[in-house]
Amino acid sequence: MLAAMSTADLRSSPQAPPASRERGDACPGSLRLHTADDGALARIRVPGGVLTVRQARTLAEASARLGDGELHLTSRGNVQVRGLGTDCGGELAALLDTAGLLPSPGHERVRNIVASPLSGLDGRGRLDVRPWLTALDAALCASEPARALSGRFLFALDDGRGDVAGLDADVTLRATADGRAELGLGSAREALLVSAEDAPRAALAAAETFLETVRATGTGVWRVDELPCSDGSFVDLVGRRLAGEGIGHERCPRDAGRTGGPPPGAAGAGLSAHVPFGRLAARQWRELTDVAVGELRLTPWRGVVLPTPRADVDASLARLAAAGLVTDPGSPWMRVGACIGRPGCGRSRADVQADATEARAALAPAGLPLYWSGCERRCGHPRGDRIDVVAAPGGGYLLSTAVTGQEPRTTTLDHPSRLATALAAITA
Repeated sequence: MLAAMSTADLRSSPQAPPASRERGDACPGSLRLHTADDGALARIRVPGGVLTVRQARTLAEASARLGDGELHLTSRGNVQVRGLGTDCGGELAALLDTAGLLPSPGHERVRNIVASPLSGLDGRGRLDVRPWLTALDAALCASEPARALSGRFLFALDDGRGDVAGLDADVTLRATADGRAELGLGSAREALLVSAEDAPRAALAAAETFLETVRATGTGVWRVDELPCSDGSFVDLVGRRLAGEGIGHERCPRDAGRTGGPPPGAAGAGLSAHVPFGRLAARQWRELTDVAVGELRLTPWRGVVLPTPRADVDASLARLAAAGLVTDPGSPWMRVGACIGRPGCGRSRADVQADATEARAALAPAGLPLYWSGCERRCGHPRGDRIDVVAAPGGGYLLSTAVTGQEPRTTTLDHPSRLATALAAITA
């Protein structure tokens, strides 16, 4: 423990955002439902996106019995059930608990862990992160301090390929070429090298140090990058915590990550499918569970990876395509995303998913992804370069580029059928 942390340990930075949270974290969970225009919403945390087939079928049962019959994938590889009645919380919790999806009710909103979805399946990672995932989730659920983490605090476990290292996690473990783990903290440019064996314990220590720091500064912030300290100060604090717990470490430059999920199609000892808008109807979910061997791996890019015998891959991909899932990496759907929009969200100014569906025919397979949002909050928008398509107050949309190192370029779109013209205006 950091027995006497001083705010003097945190050197303020002129670039640090003046973040202070005056209200509690209202992030929904399995036990804390959120009221939306289409009914109550439950967000079930799925660490690493890993579901057994039995657990996946339980989620389908919960949605069919209590919700709108669909399952919605989030940008953190979690699952949302929408259209719930406000009085069904107890029944939902019982279903989830029976399936092993509520190992600790006190920690159910903080089990936010993303992991490289192809780890151990395609031979391209430096290390199979499944042991890290199992150990970190168990340690997180056993930590009394960790109950205080925000529902927005995120862990990322990267097998070395860099796919989830670019997801702006608060604590990132990335396998290194020499068999160790790089412990990244927010967007800090330096990291801490620890042994692969100590990696899960080091990740939890970093999260608990964050909570100590929040209490010491009195800011009530939810994310590491919101701490009022200079780049490197928090790394120093975590380093001292690791030393105090006997975890050997050394400081190193941070290996920059990227963001991007596996393309649809065959993937080593499995297959990958993309889910348009992350919405899965009952038939689609049933096809996924029938094809899967043992488990499903939900990705932070609203896709699903299924361990599948090589001999069955082509037939399985054909089944999923027939069910409306995307199995072709050249599909225009790979460039389209959207928030829930109308009628599910009262803030939304448009049925963005319907408009995005109508407009996708204008998209070439290659190019920046487009994310359609019903308002300026851009809920669920992807990381990385993109084009934001935001519903305007007076109707139509405002398009703007969000490209690293470039000034945004903007234009308006009065109707989805004119998307090609609007894109030409800002990407030429």
